[in-house]
Amino acid sequence: MTNINPVKINSKETAQKFLDSFDTYLFDCDGVLWLGKHLLPHVKETLEFLTKSGKQLIFVTNNSTKSRAAYCKKFASFGIEVTQDQIFSSAYASAVYVRDFLKLEPGKDKVWVCGEAGISDELSLMGFKSLGGTDPRLDERFDAEKSPFLTNGLDPSVRCVVAGLDTKINYHRLAISLQYLQQPQVHFVGTNIDPTFPQKGHIFPGAGSVIASLACCAGREPVYCGKPNKNMLDTIVSAKKLDVARCCMIGDRLNTDVRFGVDGGLGGTLLVLTGIETEDRALEQNSDHPRPKFYANKLGDIYELLGGH
Repeated sequence: MTNINPVKINSKETAQKFLDSFDTYLFDCDGVLWLGKHLLPHVKETLEFLTKSGKQLIFVTNNSTKSRAAYCKKFASFGIEVTQDQIFSSAYASAVYVRDFLKLEPGKDKVWVCGEAGISDELSLMGFKSLGGTDPRLDERFDAEKSPFLTNGLDPSVRCVVAGLDTKINYHRLAISLQYLQQPQVHFVGTNIDPTFPQKGHIFPGAGSVIASLACCAGREPVYCGKPNKNMLDTIVSAKKLDVARCCMIGDRLNTDVRFGVDGGLGGTLLVLTGIETEDRALEQNSDHPRPKFYANKLGDIYELLGGH
């Protein structure tokens, strides 16, 4: 918990101090770069300016619905070129956790997914077969006597349930996920804790809300792999050989993005006010969340103050 007052980036001097303090910037995506399908002002110019200034850019998202490849396409749709190895998602972090920490065996052990294609895609790249997920049979109304996931019994090869955001969540998905979570040998992994996420003009239920439903009925707590969990940061630092003291986490949430940076010992954090938080929340002393080192109305302010016009 830092007691130093957060610095607002609202002048050329504060923007330059921010630029000089770090070599690597880790960006949250939703609420920082874009809101849904809407790119926020001067984001593309800011990213280009930082790259030209010799900075390393890494994108760290708790959104598990897309694979890293799908994220590259989303960036490209905004005219922003990003390579897959610059992206770390909670779906990817969860797949890494299944492989490297749970030591499940590809080709032998299977994973039940309560979530969207991003999770299944990342597991598949590591050789894991997943069940559930986007299977259209889960869209059908639940009937315990007719569900194809119950009539032939549970698959004994399933060793883990990975749960994340599912915009098609229904009773069928919850019911089958619970059957696997009642098996003592089955691990429980959650992609991220975010209870909500922002889109243009709205706040919607997030992965944390879906996972909490499963945790409640199963009487189990999952291991979380997204921000602010250190599993995710360790994966990034190891892959990129980062000097954490020269890294800054940029996000729109105090309890995930800023906590991720503070708890992970990064050199700094920047909170932008284009997503979930307000200026009052950024400045308040609150034991529930750390305060950012810097904050700004929007990410594009850096370009407008230093590289624009």
